[in-house]
Amino acid sequence: MSDSLLALIATFRGDPISFAERLERQIRVDIRDIPEEIISGYREGIRDALDELGFRGGSLLEDFARWEKQARIPSEKLLDVLADFQRQARARCGALGNALKADWIDDEWIKPVARRGVPYSAYCDFPGRQVLLNIDFPYTSFGLKHLAVHEAFPGHLVHLKLRERRVAEGLMPLDAAQVVTSSASSALFEGIADNGLQFIGWIETPEDHLGHLLQRLRSALRCRAAWQVLGEGRSLDEVVPDIAAASLQSPEVTRSRLAFLHHDLRAPFVYAYWCGEMAVDQIWSGTPIEERGAFWEYLYGSMHTPKTLPGHWNGRRS
Repeated sequence: MSDSLLALIATFRGDPISFAERLERQIRVDIRDIPEEIISGYREGIRDALDELGFRGGSLLEDFARWEKQARIPSEKLLDVLADFQRQARARCGALGNALKADWIDDEWIKPVARRGVPYSAYCDFPGRQVLLNIDFPYTSFGLKHLAVHEAFPGHLVHLKLRERRVAEGLMPLDAAQVVTSSASSALFEGIADNGLQFIGWIETPEDHLGHLLQRLRSALRCRAAWQVLGEGRSLDEVVPDIAAASLQSPEVTRSRLAFLHHDLRAPFVYAYWCGEMAVDQIWSGTPIEERGAFWEYLYGSMHTPKTLPGHWNGRRS
């Protein structure tokens, strides 16, 4: 964490520091571009899900556009639908809450609030107990379901409340209550939230599987876009068409989703999502059911990077 913060200081002091070095030192990952076989695998999974849902006969982009059009939630209903998903997600946190000794989860809440013109889809304002939802973006039902889990239950709201309580009780050091964007703990902070649907067993339908693959696809492609622009020096105008086509989005929406590339603090932070999700999933998917409670307790109660988590968890078990 110390070296991560030194890299942040160098960035804002204007010292020479490459984007690759910022990824290595701040986010603690050595990934640059995402391998094409991973991108292709996500797209093949989306193709299979669309076929299962009956959206077939055209190109992947055409069939996906037809599905997305009928799945999109009207803007005037976004906050209500998000709140309903939050209530459902909270109700599904029983086993995880028991493992974390978090019997307070049922009493927690965070209010969805609309925002426009911001460089994110949603943001957990923990002190204000608000989920700030960017209503300029389009959302499907799954998209809101994912955000309800990621930002609230059992994602950021639960994670932050747990850390706050454990610091107050002397069970974690004071700096565990801090969340520093684009730092060594960022990837696991986001990785926990992005695995929330798996943690509470809420990927159930073909639409859920499609949405989950789409979320991973777009997360990976945002890393690719960041590397092409900030690592290779390409212009956004060059990058947007290919990223849009690969992520099954319009160029206009893609460009707005890549607004973070102009934000010095958040540019490397985009890697925290895909890299963090993969780091947690790698261990979670191989953890026997009878050990999952212990894993949750360790995961939420420890500060790690994508590289340190596997060694420490596996060493703890052996």
